[in-house]
Amino acid sequence: MRALSEYTLEELQREFAGWGFKARHAAPVLRAHYAQESESPLDALLLPKSLSRRLHGAPGGAGARPAARQEAADGTCKLLIRLGDGKTVEAVMMPDYRADRAAGCVSSQVGCSMGCDFCATTKTGYERNLTSGEIVEQFLALRREARAGGRRLQTLVFMGMGEPMLNLDAVTEAIRRIAGGELGALGWRQVTVSTVGIVPGIDALADSGLKVHLAVSLHAPDDETRARLLPMGRRFGVEDILAAADRYQERTARPVTIQYCLLRGVNDSPGQALELAALVGSRRMHVNLLRYNPTGLSLRGIVYETSPEDASLAFLETLRSRNVVAHFRRPRGRDIDAACGQLRRRAATG
Repeated sequence: MRALSEYTLEELQREFAGWGFKARHAAPVLRAHYAQESESPLDALLLPKSLSRRLHGAPGGAGARPAARQEAADGTCKLLIRLGDGKTVEAVMMPDYRADRAAGCVSSQVGCSMGCDFCATTKTGYERNLTSGEIVEQFLALRREARAGGRRLQTLVFMGMGEPMLNLDAVTEAIRRIAGGELGALGWRQVTVSTVGIVPGIDALADSGLKVHLAVSLHAPDDETRARLLPMGRRFGVEDILAAADRYQERTARPVTIQYCLLRGVNDSPGQALELAALVGSRRMHVNLLRYNPTGLSLRGIVYETSPEDASLAFLETLRSRNVVAHFRRPRGRDIDAACGQLRRRAATG
């Protein structure tokens, strides 16, 4: 038997039937597993004893378990999740402004192949895709963390390690289990998938019918600057990516978020703010400005710096003056390894 997180409801029903048990036992087993209301969620179920013994002997958590934990002064908690083959990924729980809520961030791959020059994850390279169950296990670990702090995990973003569009089958299957009412019941509107701009992936996510939110990591308003920061920019131009985002919005009725990390002297000039405003101003999208968490020497031998506060605020005001909906994402976990991939790198070299 596989770990419970690797099963769809229909698959577990067939498994139980094949063992000679009633298929109807599958739904309460998976619901209890996803609810995570106790350390042994299956113990409270009224199951046949022979089935209960078999389930307790099954592998737990898709072989995934927290291996390290960091907690920041603001309550942000970063988990290093060790997988069954010994590889690791990161997941983050972030307290909401409401005391009873939290947001989660999960990874979709071990490492990343995108080569974004200012990102810590890309320095370790790509190792493999995660299974749907390994993604689900990150969600469940964050749900437990939130509950331990008296909060409820309210939203989930695929903004951790990896490019979700390059593991889309596992990502969409995990979302169905996490967001659908049968199991995780988080809700479709509570999930956001982020991409560096893989145009076929954006279209495929629209085809999936999930109608989750989409975030596009743009980081530059022109192809030349973007290609220096994100090698994928040489394959998909800014206009092509935004056209795909337009199609996604039209098909899903979900407003797209444009992610833009401000880097000193690279993409934070007044002219670049005007360019970005011209691109986004005619679209029903909003811009999420990010303050950079330094990660040291980049793959290209550059040390990127956080945009100065005055330049950052001027960038924001330029966008707003052109009727662009824009705001700064609230910084989280600055006193720990906040940037994606930093805890994993530290654990590997420590």
